[in-house]
Amino acid sequence: MAKAKSAYVCTECGAEFTKWQGQCSNCREWNSLTEIRLGASRPGAGSTTPSGGGRGGYAGALTREVVDLSGVDLTEVPRFSSTFAEFDRVLGGGLVPGSAVLLGGHPGAGKSTLLLQTACRLAQTKRALYVTGEESLSQVAMRAHRLQLPTQGLKMLAETSVETLLAVAKRERPEILIIDSIQTMHLEDIGSAPGGVAQVRESAAALTRFAKQTNTVLLLVGHVTKDGSLAGPKVLEHMIDASLLLEGGSDSRFRTLRGQKNRFGAVNELGVFAMLELGLKEVKNPSAIFLSRSEELAAGSLVMVVWEGTRPLLVEVQALLDESALGNPRRVAVGLDHNRLAMLLAVLHKHGGLFTGDQDVFLNVVGGVKVLETSADLAVLVAVVSSLKNQPLPRELVVFGEVGLSGEIRPVPSGQERIVEAAKHGFTRAIVPKGNAPKKAPPGMEIVAVDKLAEAIEAL
Repeated sequence: MAKAKSAYVCTECGAEFTKWQGQCSNCREWNSLTEIRLGASRPGAGSTTPSGGGRGGYAGALTREVVDLSGVDLTEVPRFSSTFAEFDRVLGGGLVPGSAVLLGGHPGAGKSTLLLQTACRLAQTKRALYVTGEESLSQVAMRAHRLQLPTQGLKMLAETSVETLLAVAKRERPEILIIDSIQTMHLEDIGSAPGGVAQVRESAAALTRFAKQTNTVLLLVGHVTKDGSLAGPKVLEHMIDASLLLEGGSDSRFRTLRGQKNRFGAVNELGVFAMLELGLKEVKNPSAIFLSRSEELAAGSLVMVVWEGTRPLLVEVQALLDESALGNPRRVAVGLDHNRLAMLLAVLHKHGGLFTGDQDVFLNVVGGVKVLETSADLAVLVAVVSSLKNQPLPRELVVFGEVGLSGEIRPVPSGQERIVEAAKHGFTRAIVPKGNAPKKAPPGMEIVAVDKLAEAIEAL
């Protein structure tokens, strides 16, 4: 009987080692190595490849000829719509045959709901196979009935064995294959339990090879850890073509779908959905839902224009400063990087002459949006100054711009498009970097161009 081999894999970066050690020498994380059993080597195989196909070539493809780069066919792979415009936006224009897409999110975010809606709609014109490993077929059918979805044509399979799943897929030849979820799948040749590092990695590899070889769209549901990152080995994110994250708490009716990796489109693209009784409904104009402000003017409230993927987005930022009773005042930022907030407060003191070291600072981006770009810097500081001085800001004011450590206001990309978007929503005054000031302002819009933080504070 052949001896089963084992290896130690880092759950953070996917690096493999022959023996256990306390720290991963690749990513420097402690206690992140997990033992995996690779399975017994089959006679004559010379490897530990699970049954179901070889690993040679691109994703298992058999073609191995060397070709010149200039001779590669540049014909664009035809896409087809997922039936959701916001989903297509995040994907880069639609689903690509032969692509592998990983959809992650917290429990209750709506991953299964979104994919079930997509599968039922696509099944009316294309062959679709929905594989569930977490729910029974009756549970999925009950959800589809509650959401009033068309159920004719959608093939269902309750299975967790990858070998059985691939055998059924080869027989059914679906154009769309949905796996819910990858953490429940397992290969017989791998000795560890489903959800382990080895099972997730090898199961995803086998499914991705099948998708590439048969031009099938593969949609995988992935769990997330408590800090919001995708669970399982990091190598899983390298295998797939697109990694999407569905965000939104159970206390909010809105969900945001953000692209973290996309080989067929732009990253950091954002799609917005509303969770209703009949499932997820796409929001055509996200700026409108994030601008539902109070009728009463309040200090520290301000609208900023951020750029998400390929479109501008107007969101409200709120700041609250209160005299601290602690020796170390609190710095809390929801929707923004708290380290950047600390840096901006230091710039405000050094170059704006306003001291906040004795104040608790609370910052919130309304609507649960996470702002990842630096164009929010100037708006954050203006909101902080407004709260510190207890001076309400005009409702028609919009602000954007990056703040440097020397107090300069730096221009940001797509400044003209941001100003036009603000004008469409009725804003009549904008404080922007001088580098983003247009030659001709939109009708009814007053542009205040600044290049120093002190100038922006004086313009309030």
